[in-house]
Amino acid sequence: MTAPTSPRIETHPDILALRAHSEETTTTPAAQAVEALALLCGVYLAASPWIVGFNASTNLAINNLIVGIAFACLVGGFGSAYERTHAMSWAAVGLALWTIVSPWVVAGHAFATRAVVSNVVIGALCCLIALACARMGLGGGTPGGRH
Repeated sequence: MTAPTSPRIETHPDILALRAHSEETTTTPAAQAVEALALLCGVYLAASPWIVGFNASTNLAINNLIVGIAFACLVGGFGSAYERTHAMSWAAVGLALWTIVSPWVVAGHAFATRAVVSNVVIGALCCLIALACARMGLGGGTPGGRH
């Protein structure tokens, strides 16, 4: 048996360039602000039934808790491992869209207006933030900046 003579994949120039791009992308103030806002949105979404006061709607409260934790965990990986997690920002967009429609799907017609307003506003904000994360992963650099 002979040892492989080809270099390891970790030293491939494309991998090194991808890591350098990811490092450059996540260290900008705009990218860090987007990640912080996304994390805060996820935490708010998880706690919103108790903050806004629709925790009596158990199904919607549990839905918001689970989706908020999932969103916060999902975007929490962007800063530490952006080169492997930036593609998951599209899953964050899906969670944000689900947040917008969930009062009607989960609670039916038995929901409070404040639950709808809270979910629609935070869902739209999460969607915009997740799209900004996706844009950074597409090579566009920072949202509102040049790469």
